[in-house]
Amino acid sequence: MTSVAVVAHRKKTLGAGLVRLRELLAEHGFTDPIWLEVPKSKKVPARIEEALDRGADLIFVWGGDGSVQRAIDASVGSGVTLAILPAGTANLLATNLGVPIDLEKAVTTGLFGRDRHLDLGRMNHEHFAVMAGTGLDSMMIRDADAGLKDRFGRAAYIWTGARHVRERPVDTTVKIDGHTWFRGKASCVLVANVGSIAGGITAFDHASPTDGLLDIAVVTADGAWQWARTLTRATIGHAEKSPLVQITQASKIKITTAKPLPYELDGGVRPETDTLRVKVVPHAITIRVPADDR
Repeated sequence: MTSVAVVAHRKKTLGAGLVRLRELLAEHGFTDPIWLEVPKSKKVPARIEEALDRGADLIFVWGGDGSVQRAIDASVGSGVTLAILPAGTANLLATNLGVPIDLEKAVTTGLFGRDRHLDLGRMNHEHFAVMAGTGLDSMMIRDADAGLKDRFGRAAYIWTGARHVRERPVDTTVKIDGHTWFRGKASCVLVANVGSIAGGITAFDHASPTDGLLDIAVVTADGAWQWARTLTRATIGHAEKSPLVQITQASKIKITTAKPLPYELDGGVRPETDTLRVKVVPHAITIRVPADDR
């Protein structure tokens, strides 16, 4: 018998809310699930551990990509299945996996979908499922998280991104599987486990969370005009053809920058550092996806 738990970021919304989620689970026979709410995503790992200690083998995670990332990081090695209830701003992992941005359909997926075993990236001892990086994207997310995202949603990223496109590129070295692959000035370095980013843009054509590899992109755009060119290429699905973007695949990556910069994992910002060590962890987590998704 499946033991169901819910770990919910209570400030996030989806459909008719957490009351409706209780009703939907009860309609399917789960009248007394393990129910754990948190006020912020930082509290998610402790609640995941509590759910595991109480015997949960299916955990619904209610929140955005930041909450999902922390739930995944806390679940690696446990054998538990996670079901995403995408209540965040971007919901990138749910979108890439075909999980509906709809409460009733997402619950159905969680209860009756199929299990998919996914690779993860691991950056500086923490796992991510979508992408991680440093440079413009991390500064943009950091500033958006400082109150703007709650007020303006996705528009906050546009505002903060526009502020940072004038940042000068930083001397950066990227080693791929032990060999120097890039050395020069970079404005952004992204490591991806899936292909699509915000707005449905496919930035990494060959990325797959089941191929045992991570995709890495170095962006050398300098200033608003070059960033506009780069984003236009990405929007039409040809980011790899831009002279301002270099893309490859790897299983092990080391990124060093001339000065400490913030970095992000699945939309959550971490403190500044000048060294990022990244590797792929094959088949590290089990996520429930729609039954007809192949």
